[in-house]
Amino acid sequence: MDKVGFIGLGTMGLPMARNLARHGVALNVWNRTQKAPDVFPDGCDVAFARSPRAVLRGSRTSILILLNQDAVDAVLERDTAAFAENVGGKTIIGMGSVDPSYSVALADDIAQVGGAYLEAPVSGSRVPAENGQLVCLLGGDRAVAEAAAPLLRPMCKDQIHCGSAGDALRMKLAINLYLCSSLVALAEATNFARKAGLPLDKFTQAVEAGPLSSDFVTIKLPKMIEGDFAVQAGVADAHMSTCLIRTEAARLCLATPQLDVSSDLYARAVKALGPKVDMSSVISVLN
Repeated sequence: MDKVGFIGLGTMGLPMARNLARHGVALNVWNRTQKAPDVFPDGCDVAFARSPRAVLRGSRTSILILLNQDAVDAVLERDTAAFAENVGGKTIIGMGSVDPSYSVALADDIAQVGGAYLEAPVSGSRVPAENGQLVCLLGGDRAVAEAAAPLLRPMCKDQIHCGSAGDALRMKLAINLYLCSSLVALAEATNFARKAGLPLDKFTQAVEAGPLSSDFVTIKLPKMIEGDFAVQAGVADAHMSTCLIRTEAARLCLATPQLDVSSDLYARAVKALGPKVDMSSVISVLN
């Protein structure tokens, strides 16, 4: 019970788990596809479990960062007799992006069997994850959030409590609406500069010297210019996020015209290049 459970060692999960391990957190981990123990630095206290059930039942607190809500239900064995034993008396921290209404229902189900659920999606991509510079958005009981704060600190530079379950994910969707639409605008601007025959090094210099400069632009603009689509934040993840935003916007009776166009472009990029490339690859469908 001294080890923290960590389920999901994907593009984001692995660097986050490494940061925990480097800071002396003992981990009990599981991933759908097997990972070699040497993905963690030497000397770290990391055990590889044989199943999600072994992680959940062997840890008082478990972090989940999984692809979608179906994966969450599967590892928790929700709607089965095993669910209560997996999560009862435990704290489950969900750090992936799922539908807010799903998260609210999951929090209720966990509470009914005596567990605690903290919604903790993060804002940032692989590079901030590697550097422990993610922004963590928290939804749920404030006392649970405060108890989890020291555990989250090695992964996240900021922790922002947004309200109850569902609110942190809505905040994440609001941020991603801005981010996903902004990336498409950056792609359009870069494509415009290229087609106009402008020197792209000067275009980069002008953007980074102006009011639109940001860490995000500094990371993504070179990838677009160089056609380097090695994944940092996956294009399939971007498309999934835009779909979640559109669903929530429909619930709120909101128009999202820029986001709708961006979502369709991300879908085209997934179809053209496959899911395992960076979201900056959206520039490739503008030609």
